Amino acid sequence: MSLATLLWLLLGLAALLVGAELLVRGASRLAARFGISSLVIGLTVVALGTSSPEIAVSIDASLAGQGDIALGNVIGSNIFNVLVILGLSALITPLLVQQQLVRLDVPLMIGVCVLAWLFSLDDALGRVDGMVLLAIAVAYTLFLIIKGRQEMPGDDAGAEDDVKPESWVVQVLLIGAGLGLLVAGAGWLVESAVAIARSFGVSELVIGLTIIAAGTSLPEVATSVMAALRGERDIAVGNVVGSNLFNIMAVLGLASLIAPGGIAVREAVQEFDFPIMIAVAVACLPIFFTGNLISRWEGALFLAYYVVYVTWLLLSATGSAVTETYADALIFFAIPLTFVTLAIFGMREWQARHPKMPYQDR
Repeated sequence: MSLATLLWLLLGLAALLVGAELLVRGASRLAARFGISSLVIGLTVVALGTSSPEIAVSIDASLAGQGDIALGNVIGSNIFNVLVILGLSALITPLLVQQQLVRLDVPLMIGVCVLAWLFSLDDALGRVDGMVLLAIAVAYTLFLIIKGRQEMPGDDAGAEDDVKPESWVVQVLLIGAGLGLLVAGAGWLVESAVAIARSFGVSELVIGLTIIAAGTSLPEVATSVMAALRGERDIAVGNVVGSNLFNIMAVLGLASLIAPGGIAVREAVQEFDFPIMIAVAVACLPIFFTGNLISRWEGALFLAYYVVYVTWLLLSATGSAVTETYADALIFFAIPLTFVTLAIFGMREWQARHPKMPYQDR
């Protein structure tokens, strides 16, 4: 691996970060002008904006015939978002969870993850699969916008008057600059990551699941961690859930739609990486339902699981003899034990916050 390749990798990451920030800033201000609520902006514009690096990288990889990077980027980003971003945010401050996320967004996140996995069982994600995922993304976005506008207070209807006419040009320029940086950064990142993978003998899939997934998730890291530090805990959670939804529906949908011949899916991805992504999404349910709170110990558990997952990837990449045993122990012992632990402790936390009222005779 040459120094120039490493510099191009870092330059690509920097371009993705700056481009995503410009895109989110310009798009969110334009959305506000049309009277869209801040919650809907967070679940749509901001979530899609912070997922824009994944979109740029996956599309670029798909067009270049590097399906492993496109697929690994999406799966790895979704795993990273929950285990690392929610984990870090919860360590900073316990995270409150809104009822809308519990009733709609998290179940939908689990559903689209399962759907994508089912689509992959024929060893490829084709154009029809991509069209279905994109259709769900459009329907979900329209539902949020309509619902959000119906719930907007009447005095917010004129919020667009706060936006000066000349700001239209500024916001459009910001969006254009952001998209340009995203396209350029995606190309630099993919090319340098492939070169690094080949120099170390590591597969493109592993690089996509780790380096590229973590790099393209940096906007989500910055958004959620800063939100947690500022006490905006609902934004920290909503950003992760929204980004995961768009990663599957929009990013994987677009990549599958435009990839020549679709995206090939390896058996190992079907049997391990997809199930891990689904398990990570399902792991949110006992936390969200029992106490509507992600506590610090649960955040620490999420971070520990990411270390365990990356350890398996490294063992697999090096061809270690213990890889299969390690994977079986993770799937059949560690994950079920975690669900039981989360359910028990979550129920105890819920009971502690909702003590039974003493019985009173009428």
